[in-house]
Amino acid sequence: MFKFEFMFLLDWEQIGEVMLSLNEGFIKSLEIFVLTLLGAVPLGLLIAFGSMSGIGIIRWFNKILVWVIRGTPLMLQLLIIYYGPGIILDNNWWGSGAAGRFIAATIAFILNYACYFSEIYRGGIEGIPKGQYEAGEVLGMTKSQIFFKVVLLQVVKRIIPPMGNEIITLVKDTSLVRVISVYELMWNGQNFIKSEGIIWPLFFTGIFYLLFSGILTLFLGWLEKKMDYFKV
Repeated sequence: MFKFEFMFLLDWEQIGEVMLSLNEGFIKSLEIFVLTLLGAVPLGLLIAFGSMSGIGIIRWFNKILVWVIRGTPLMLQLLIIYYGPGIILDNNWWGSGAAGRFIAATIAFILNYACYFSEIYRGGIEGIPKGQYEAGEVLGMTKSQIFFKVVLLQVVKRIIPPMGNEIITLVKDTSLVRVISVYELMWNGQNFIKSEGIIWPLFFTGIFYLLFSGILTLFLGWLEKKMDYFKV
C-alpha cells in the first residue's frame, strides 16, 4: 500500500515537473511568435512596395530576396543566420549565450515571414481594380489618401485568410529554433525522452500547440466575419 501511494505521488510530481518545463518552453515559443509578427507584418509591407517599385534595382532586389527566402528551408536560414557571421566573417554578432541564439532566431523568423507576407500583400494590392485608383485621382485625392482611405480596407479583407494560414503555420514553425538550441516548447518536451526515458510529455506538447492554434483560428475567424460588411 505504501509503495503504491509513493508511486502515485511520484507520478504527480513528475507531471508537475513536465508541465512546468512545458510552460517555460511555451513562453519562449510565444515570445518568438509575437516578435515575429511585430517585425514581419510591417517589414512585409515594405518588401511588397519594393517588389512593385518603379525603380528597377529596388524591384529586382526585393524579388530576388523573396525568391531566395521562399525557396530555401527556414531551418537552413536559421543555421546560416546564427552560425554564418562567426564562420564566414570571423565575428559572432549574436554571442554564444541563450540571448544571442534567441535574437538570431527571431531575426531569421522575421525575415522569412516578412517575405511570405509581402507576396500576400502584393497579391491583395494588385487585386484592387485600377478604376478605384482612377476614381480617387478624379476626386483630387493624393496617392497616399487613395491607398489608406480606399485601397487598404479592401486589401485587409482580401488578405485575412492567407495571412491567417501563415500565422497558424508560424505557431508550429517556432519548434524549428531548437536546431540552434533555443529552449522552446518542443525542445523542452523532447528533452524528457533523453533525461527520463519517457515519451508522454510529447503528447502534452501537442496539446499546447493545438490549444494555441485553436485560439488563433477562432480569433481569425471572428476577424474575418467582422470584415464581412466590406464586400469586395
